[in-house]
Amino acid sequence: MTYFKNLSDLLKVEREEDRQSYLRLTETSSVSDRRAGGLTWYPIAIRGQEMSRGDYLTVEVERTTHQDVPHQLRFGVPAALFSNHDPKTDRVEGVISHLSGNRLKITLRTDELPEWSRQGKLGIDLLFDDNSYDEMQNAVKAAGELLEKEKEGRLIRILTGQDAPAFDLQNNNTNIPALNSSQWSAVDKILAARDLAIVHGPPGTGKTTTLVQAIKKLWERDRKQILVVAPSNTAVDLLSEKLTDAGLNVLRVGNPVRVSERLMSLTLDSRMADHQMNKDIKKLKKQASEFKNMAHKYKRNFGKSERDQRKALFDEAHRIMKDVGQMEQHIIDDVVSRSQVITATLVGANHYTVRNLRYNTVVIDEAGQALEPACWIPILKAEKVILAGDHFQLPPTIKSPEAARAGLSTTLLEKCAILHTEAVTLLEEQYRMNEAIMGFSSREFYGNRLKAHASVATRTLFPGDAPLAFIDTAGCGYDEQLQGTSSVNPDEAAFLLRHLSGQVRDADHALKNKDGEFPSVAVISPYKEQVNLLRSGLANFPELTAKGDHISVNTIDSFQGQERDVVYISMVRSNSEGEIGFLSDIRRMNVAMTRARKKLVVIGDSATLGRFPFYSDFITYAEGIDAYHSAWEFADL
Repeated sequence: MTYFKNLSDLLKVEREEDRQSYLRLTETSSVSDRRAGGLTWYPIAIRGQEMSRGDYLTVEVERTTHQDVPHQLRFGVPAALFSNHDPKTDRVEGVISHLSGNRLKITLRTDELPEWSRQGKLGIDLLFDDNSYDEMQNAVKAAGELLEKEKEGRLIRILTGQDAPAFDLQNNNTNIPALNSSQWSAVDKILAARDLAIVHGPPGTGKTTTLVQAIKKLWERDRKQILVVAPSNTAVDLLSEKLTDAGLNVLRVGNPVRVSERLMSLTLDSRMADHQMNKDIKKLKKQASEFKNMAHKYKRNFGKSERDQRKALFDEAHRIMKDVGQMEQHIIDDVVSRSQVITATLVGANHYTVRNLRYNTVVIDEAGQALEPACWIPILKAEKVILAGDHFQLPPTIKSPEAARAGLSTTLLEKCAILHTEAVTLLEEQYRMNEAIMGFSSREFYGNRLKAHASVATRTLFPGDAPLAFIDTAGCGYDEQLQGTSSVNPDEAAFLLRHLSGQVRDADHALKNKDGEFPSVAVISPYKEQVNLLRSGLANFPELTAKGDHISVNTIDSFQGQERDVVYISMVRSNSEGEIGFLSDIRRMNVAMTRARKKLVVIGDSATLGRFPFYSDFITYAEGIDAYHSAWEFADL
């Protein structure tokens, strides 16, 4: 019980830090500040409305300007419709029930739009997401209460290290032509597991492909519905598409981020719209709206007979909507029962449409990025859990440094991989990187067990080009500077862009007689201000700007899960004290160094970096394969 009490306390600390962060952003900020921070759509126009479950009103809105501004609004989060005439009082709260491009639907906790909504200057504000924290706290509490129960608590005791996982002795001998031997082993382990199996998937090793095949085998064997979840909507979308491609009947609970007709067709909304009973529901909703419209036509000053008539009209509308609710629930039950696989985010696993379902198997993908309390939401619905991910890549984002230090940043995947090594299968063959790019990461993180598939092991940007370079700026006077709360290194940024410009010319020359498209390039850095400096510096190099979308510049964190032909990393830190700040988070650097397919160029100061064992080892590795260069070698750039 202490385990879950500690977890609950850490979650409370994180919740309060997140709440305070939200309040700091919103309490005194203007609508334009909130919009710039991604918390608000303003201005918006109302495009339609309809009655929905529980006599609530669902309103469709569209943002009419600033459509390119990134935002944090997403399906399932609380939000408010407000009027900027008087935003403190003229607002009504609800939940975002659909999001597509620059349109969203918000289900408001009211049965009619307020009068002020007709006077313009409308917007949508994101509210603090208490619901997700409530779901996590409830799951942690429930897990603690079930822990001591003999049958219901067994899986919980295994995941917290009190019991050992069990495996059937059957020899599955999986032979799926699309998989390699370590992927076969992972599928075998999943099929044999009674309660827990772990797929450890380093970068480029085909974790998603392996999971899809395992899920397909589980369905074929057990014919029992499977829940597949992940911490992000993007990861859920990818799995939903791949599982559909494998021939499984997938129901996507929630609203996809990747707006495609294909994905939308997997959603509950789409399946309900196609259901044969939906025409009857539309007719009834129209009738209910007509009764309400008639009721609203009565003037405010009227006598008893008018009041009685108005009440009768409202009562009839409510009665019809109650029938609609029952019919919709029947459709939901029908659609859900026909699905072989249900996909959702971790919190989405408790969506009202599937809240009471239990599953023989729950699969948690990207578990290395999943906050542990969120994992307990789907786990409580499972007989058996499959955890998949890589705890040597970036952990979940945590707002509270105190909660992170106290253990909230340690994921359930990481704990279980250490506690139950017998449940772990490492995917050992990767299909992304040249073996020279892969080698250091393999040695440092994966026990030197990774090997590059023959199709990628020796590929380079062009014949004769080196796949890896560490360019040492020590002694060049490229000193870091503090800019706000971030570090920058203007000289290093300028050098990187000059070097990349030369690389682009070399690639153009080498590829001009080939049919291949110009390679994709990522320029990344752990520091946001350095990223801003690099982006603005691109404008000074016409040969780089001419490549347009082929070259992207961003932080390391934004590239997790992505890959490019060429990756440049600007390390930034260069000081006499040997301070490297959060470069000491070597998992972040593992992500950075494993994004490149054909060429990786790391630019940094060995005198500063080399005091830290990880970077000292990397420099030694680069020297060992003739990939070490001094920046002085490029003095004529």
